[in-house]
Amino acid sequence: MMKSSSIYWSALDILGEHWTVLATDKGLCRIFYPHNQLEEALPWIQRYQPGAQLTEAPEMIERLGVAELLRGYFGGERVTFDAVPLDLWGTPFQQEVWKALREIPYGTTSSYRDLAIAINRPQAVRAVGAANGANPIPIVVPCHRVIGANRTLVGYRGGLNMKTRLLQLEGVEPVEPAGHARFLF
Repeated sequence: MMKSSSIYWSALDILGEHWTVLATDKGLCRIFYPHNQLEEALPWIQRYQPGAQLTEAPEMIERLGVAELLRGYFGGERVTFDAVPLDLWGTPFQQEVWKALREIPYGTTSSYRDLAIAINRPQAVRAVGAANGANPIPIVVPCHRVIGANRTLVGYRGGLNMKTRLLQLEGVEPVEPAGHARFLF
């Protein structure tokens, strides 16, 4: 993993919600949900990029094209984020899971079990769930498309209300709103 001297950030106003987006010179590295604060990025940056400077740079984020794509996505457009350069920080296993997540088509879901099978690790269902939950780039790396084998939402770092909203936006058939209490926001 290359160390970066700068991590750029910008707050994006999307339909009245403030999303925070972070990037390096290599690409998009983190998206924070509206309920998160920028300060929450500091321990994460220290862990993966010690000594990096956090710099507000809306022009850098706009140049990546992710801001326009996110606005389109939330506006109901069927967009693809394939052209957005990414700088994903995580273990090789997490990287493998995140790559598989990007292959789940818009408007569809996959179970944690299906994802484990897709990466040829059928016994790693819980590890896949943990890697899914550690995804630093929600929506672009569509972790919201992963549900329980029993068609329940199970969990989502952005909250089950957000997960439901994202799936409905993509036209996914209703999924049971059951999930862990810690995600009920």
